[in-house]
Amino acid sequence: MSAQVYAAPTTIANDRVAIALGEDGVAEVRLVRGDKMNALDPEMFQRIIEAGHTLHQMKGLRAVVLSGEGRAFCAGLDLSNFSRKPPEDEPALTERTYGNANRPQQVAMQWRKLPVPVIAAVHGVCFGGGLQIASGADIRIVHPETRMAVMEMKWGLVPDMGGYALWRGLVRDDVLRELVYTNREFTGAEAQTLGLATYLDENPRERALAIARQIALKNPHAIRAAKRLHAGMHERETDAILLEESIEQHAIMRTRNQIEAVMAEMERRKPNFEDV
Repeated sequence: MSAQVYAAPTTIANDRVAIALGEDGVAEVRLVRGDKMNALDPEMFQRIIEAGHTLHQMKGLRAVVLSGEGRAFCAGLDLSNFSRKPPEDEPALTERTYGNANRPQQVAMQWRKLPVPVIAAVHGVCFGGGLQIASGADIRIVHPETRMAVMEMKWGLVPDMGGYALWRGLVRDDVLRELVYTNREFTGAEAQTLGLATYLDENPRERALAIARQIALKNPHAIRAAKRLHAGMHERETDAILLEESIEQHAIMRTRNQIEAVMAEMERRKPNFEDV
């Protein structure tokens, strides 16, 4: 059963992922395998990727809030995976089946690949692959008592869902090494000091939705351009960044949505943007 899209917020039972697109252009994406703390098994991987594909195709999308149902955001890899025998036709991890990523990497990287901002609302438990999924978001709102860990070393593995790419610019190198090598658990409160949480909040989902709704009131062309600029700022040389800024700005200036942003501010009213 694929991820489903609804015109108004709706809770979906007996599925892995639910999507609800509101009239404000904010899509709530919920991991709904709450009875298993949203742990990642093969079906969960596939449903999350399908949700990402759905969001890419969604008209009127302005921002995404990603959260988990039940007691956890995501507890990481389902331990039943360790005893699972892979099908003969399952691609090797070294195969790039989703552009520059394999399937597990795409589950986390796709949030950075989405053209609109993604805000993760993290509570309960956020281990291993769950932490890498949250790290794929642009912004992370975390309950201060959330239990978090780069868990893979506990099972004799290394983080391999895009973590090393996603943690650049978030966590200091020596701190990241300690978290990976020891797989020690830390709280959401400590996560903020480490760089893995943007803000702490007793109600992460409500805070995330408030930020998403604020973003949804901005020029959607400018928001998408800003996300593209952020995506390349760590890889590009200074000259390339300067040119890319100019290219993006040139494409936005004096367009209908840019003019509408100015007029709405001057007239102190809600803007009426054309959808991207």
